[in-house]
Amino acid sequence: MIRQDVSALHFARVLSPSLLALAAAAGLAGPAMAQSPAPAAPVIQPAPVEVGPPVAAQPAAPQEQRVTINRILVRGNQRIDQTTVLSYLPIQPGDTVDPAVLDVAVRTLTRTQLFADVQLGVQPNGDLIVEIVENPIINQVVFEGNGAVSEDKLREEVTLKPRGIYTRARIQEDVGKIVELYRLSGRISATVTPKIVQLDQNRVDVVFEISEGPETGVRAITFLGNSAFSDSDLREVMVTQQSAWYRLFTTNDNYDPNRLDYDREQLRKFYTNRGYYDFRVLSAISELAPDDSAFGITLTVDEGDRYNFGTVDVVTENDRLNPDFLKLLLPIRTGDLYESDKIESAVDALTFAAGSAGYAFVEIDPTYRANPETDTVDVTFNVKEGQRVYVDRINVIGNTRTLDNVIRREMMLTEGDAFNRTLLERSRNNLRALGFFKDVTVEEARGTAPDRSVVNVTVTEQPTGELSVGAGFSSVDSFVVNLGITERNFRGRGQNVVARVEWGSLRQQMDFRFTEPKFLGRDLRAGFDAFHSRYDLSKFSSYDYRSTGGGLRLSYPLNGYTLLSTRYFLKSDEIIVPQGFCNGGSNALCDQAGSFINSSAGYTLLVDRRNDPVRPTRGWTGSLRQDFAGIGGDVNYVKSEADVSAYWGIRPNWVVTATASVGYIAGWGGDPIRINDRFFKGGNSFRGFQTAGIGPRDLTPGTNKDALGGNFYAIGTLEMTVPNGLPEEYGIRTSVFTDVGTVGVLDDRYTTTTGGLPNPNIVDELALRASAGVSIHWRSPMGPIRFDLSQIIGQQQYDKTETFRFSTSTQF
Repeated sequence: MIRQDVSALHFARVLSPSLLALAAAAGLAGPAMAQSPAPAAPVIQPAPVEVGPPVAAQPAAPQEQRVTINRILVRGNQRIDQTTVLSYLPIQPGDTVDPAVLDVAVRTLTRTQLFADVQLGVQPNGDLIVEIVENPIINQVVFEGNGAVSEDKLREEVTLKPRGIYTRARIQEDVGKIVELYRLSGRISATVTPKIVQLDQNRVDVVFEISEGPETGVRAITFLGNSAFSDSDLREVMVTQQSAWYRLFTTNDNYDPNRLDYDREQLRKFYTNRGYYDFRVLSAISELAPDDSAFGITLTVDEGDRYNFGTVDVVTENDRLNPDFLKLLLPIRTGDLYESDKIESAVDALTFAAGSAGYAFVEIDPTYRANPETDTVDVTFNVKEGQRVYVDRINVIGNTRTLDNVIRREMMLTEGDAFNRTLLERSRNNLRALGFFKDVTVEEARGTAPDRSVVNVTVTEQPTGELSVGAGFSSVDSFVVNLGITERNFRGRGQNVVARVEWGSLRQQMDFRFTEPKFLGRDLRAGFDAFHSRYDLSKFSSYDYRSTGGGLRLSYPLNGYTLLSTRYFLKSDEIIVPQGFCNGGSNALCDQAGSFINSSAGYTLLVDRRNDPVRPTRGWTGSLRQDFAGIGGDVNYVKSEADVSAYWGIRPNWVVTATASVGYIAGWGGDPIRINDRFFKGGNSFRGFQTAGIGPRDLTPGTNKDALGGNFYAIGTLEMTVPNGLPEEYGIRTSVFTDVGTVGVLDDRYTTTTGGLPNPNIVDELALRASAGVSIHWRSPMGPIRFDLSQIIGQQQYDKTETFRFSTSTQF
């Protein structure tokens, strides 16, 4: 803090010769000073003045408080040039100054942060003496004791740099930044002690001594007041996770209060999208264990009642926007379950409709009125014509790795467009959905004119690369290991790169995938694949299958819930049968041996109307897939598949799922369907039967009774998730199921002899199979495990069945 001496009195002494003479005679004379409180700063003494006869002191007139500066002298500067000091000083020779002006000058020089101390003094001859003490120069910045946070990361955070200027304020600011960095990485008890090492030539070394402390995890996440959804269901909604020994490559199990605030919002969205209009998080209490090792988080919620939509209305201020017509466009109907996402969809629909009618500058303001007596929410959409404002400029801030164009292409607005808040919010959601940024803020600022607006997009980047090491064990594959590398923002361009290697007793494969999410700058997702795989199918059929090739992919959304994907693949397929097998084996398999080139193009049309992509409770999803082989190559066929799944949530823990799937492959140009292109069902795709356990089979005596696959399949599944009475923290879900279906229809050349008679060794009965049982899903510490207990209801005598099956895969 800057302190002035008694300036008015000193100025009176300077300006009054009688008073000055008396002061000099008493040995107390001194110039008027405005100074900072540093005790080490030298005090400037005036030149000796001849003492005159005593004169009675007279009060100084106000005009005598001011003095004209003759010249300015700078003292104490070592590396800072005198002209630099004078450039900051708001006083020039010839100016008339008073104590207030001197005080302003002291503060001005101090604010430059170049000086540790500043003192100003006026000599009787009008000379202004500027006495300064320069701040030290930083020689180096050293971090000691850091292990969990790299030195490069710490240097990015601190503002003190070598050859920079040292100040106490900046070092305290950097201490706070380092502590905050450790807090966000889960080390709440970290402390930082700054130390200064004085060097010659007014230089210093800055040393940050860091005591990182233990990593503060999350011991438990507990909910109070929830009844509609279990604790495990709500924990899956949250980004924050409970600490576990197998979570080695995640930081979400560290305590972060900022992340917890985000989780509260996620819980609110989760509930309000399921009818709980007045849901609230009453409190979120975090308690640190006595040993500072972990936090226990307790969230108290008020679920409230489940609401439906009541009266839904549209009100407009413009006669050309017909409210009755706009109401028909709403995806909301009276009596539907209340979902907050439908409100946003309705606002988008109204904005689009108004824009199509020529009203791009509209504001849609939904208002709500809850009726607790009937558990309904009345919603009124107020359509107003807003002020005509255009986007003047879009600024992207905070991206150090991600390129600007990757961010800008997700914006629904560009420079010159009409400003639209709805599109601005959708732009923010698009950026968040990329997964590249920890935080995204989109704000509006005043532009160069009243009808212009500036959009500032501020992002905080986060790591986008993943290294996964996986292992699995099942009753079919035995032990399987895999290693994968994924980068979702390759070179900062938003590109996705995946490289994976998998090795198991049944299959070994390597594949590489690259995806460009905005091909040609449009909403097109393009990519290519390269792969090599080998399947040892000797346990099910007497052959090995190898495939090497690659393909191109292109997909684009038709609307918000429909995606069309196209592809082209070129691969070399090889069927290997055991040596000597064909001496007595069936032609149905021996004819398949050899290598063939498969050149195919196809498409997939996907429609997803589920309420939740992970654990849906209502809605449906369906897909249609077709591939056409014969664009060159050695194989000609048309392969078609379709499936549909529907979900009904009877109660929170009772969900019914119905699934139907069908497929058919037919050769053309006289080509039969090769065994590696046929459909094999069983195992996970048809419980109660082994992998490839149903369908056509070669029963030639002395052979392995090989599965041959089929050209057609149709399977239906009805499954219901039911409560099992176990504590939710066990992570065990139970469902009952029944599977019904068939596989068959081989080409005639494999089912008949050379004489045209049916081959008695090849069975191809398109008969229904059926099974029922219980599936148990366990979220174990090693990853998800599934157990299937099945009872066969209908089968053929040559089918291969199993009553128990378990499978799992995990990443650690």
